[in-house]
Amino acid sequence: MKIIIPGEFPSLNEIIKKAKSHHMAYASMKKENTQLVQMIANRLPNMERVYLDITYYCKNRRKDPDNIAAAKKFILDGLVAAEVIPNDGWKEIDSWEEKFKVDKNNPRIEINIKEVD
Repeated sequence: MKIIIPGEFPSLNEIIKKAKSHHMAYASMKKENTQLVQMIANRLPNMERVYLDITYYCKNRRKDPDNIAAAKKFILDGLVAAEVIPNDGWKEIDSWEEKFKVDKNNPRIEINIKEVD
């Protein structure tokens, strides 16, 4: 199963800055991005345990990969909210792989989700 999330999520540095700005700022950011993933993932079937292959297509190379990868929090929470997986713990997440590429005209996140035993 594959989903594509348009655009880019906030980097870890942006998340930290937002969290320091106001006590509810991060909660609002997390809710908005989690709901985006949930909306896109709603069409997926329920799975018990998954492997994720995540490719981040960024508009440029200004953000470091470790900062970009903070988006996993929104991705996993969105999959739980969409009831694709029951939780995002050890029992439900087998592993994941992350790749980072540039597509200045179409930034996005492509996630291939595979159910595993």
